[in-house]
Amino acid sequence: MNYIVLDLEWNQSECTLNDMPADGLPFEIVEIGAVKLNENREYIDEFHQVIAPHVYSHMHHITGALTSITMEELQTGQPFSPVCKNFLNWCGSDFIFCTWGLSDVTELQRNMHYYNIPLLSYPVYYYDLQKIFSLIYEDGKIRRSLDYVVNFFNIPVSDEFHRAIYDARYTAEIFYRLNINTVKTYYSIDTYQLPSTKKDEIYAVYDNEKYNSYSKYISRGFESKTLVMSDKNVVSTPCYRCGRKLKKKIHWFSCNSRVYYCLSYCPEHGFMKGKIRIKKHDGGLFFATRILKLTNEEGASKIYERQAEIRKKRREKRHALKV
Repeated sequence: MNYIVLDLEWNQSECTLNDMPADGLPFEIVEIGAVKLNENREYIDEFHQVIAPHVYSHMHHITGALTSITMEELQTGQPFSPVCKNFLNWCGSDFIFCTWGLSDVTELQRNMHYYNIPLLSYPVYYYDLQKIFSLIYEDGKIRRSLDYVVNFFNIPVSDEFHRAIYDARYTAEIFYRLNINTVKTYYSIDTYQLPSTKKDEIYAVYDNEKYNSYSKYISRGFESKTLVMSDKNVVSTPCYRCGRKLKKKIHWFSCNSRVYYCLSYCPEHGFMKGKIRIKKHDGGLFFATRILKLTNEEGASKIYERQAEIRKKRREKRHALKV
């Protein structure tokens, strides 16, 4: 299997009356850069192409300032459809994307859908090297910029940042320096394509105590948020080490209708905290991403405290309405 280290640059609307966001395409890809590496992370080839714009006729001022890309340069490019098809042919049949962040694979597929290009094979796995760097060298939560990590590894800076091919090259240099076993352990799953049935729902376990240990579940789509939280699969809390169906110490609660928390207990492995995030897909359906993570008594106490704080705020709000 080859690694395709991918970077995209995209444009968006300034939200003026003459240039409103396109339905289904908030971000139009204007540049693709990629480096192809073999299974030993050795250089094979690279791909670079600017793309002639079709949706947005003006460059967003922030995009233009960051990338130095001009509309005049883009007019020398080719339309997205042939560029994308050439790019996917160049990738080959056996590869996995490596990116700096979680947006590139989603936006690639969103643009493919807009132009009626067949999507990537489901499910779409990739390596988010920004996340993996954080797991190895930080707390697993903070996300560093590409230029920060280039400096962290003392990688020579010979080209500007925020151009697709240059950023892809820098990302490949970082990839060389990350432990490959850790990279493979902490793969990411793109959610532009949702599971179509309960059978297709995704369960993943990331169990490496040195860095981070948790499980991840991605649901199929539902017509409403209420239906999401009514589904037994979504709200279950199985222990990802022994497989037990755990009883909850604190049932799912939320301060809004998007993020929910709970606390369960495994007789063998201890407390396990849960987090469900509900998102709305481009197609209008709602889906859940659930993270379950073993924790200690201190971590369990924080869940109790979070629930108590939310209950307090709700009481205060009800009281204020009565006054």
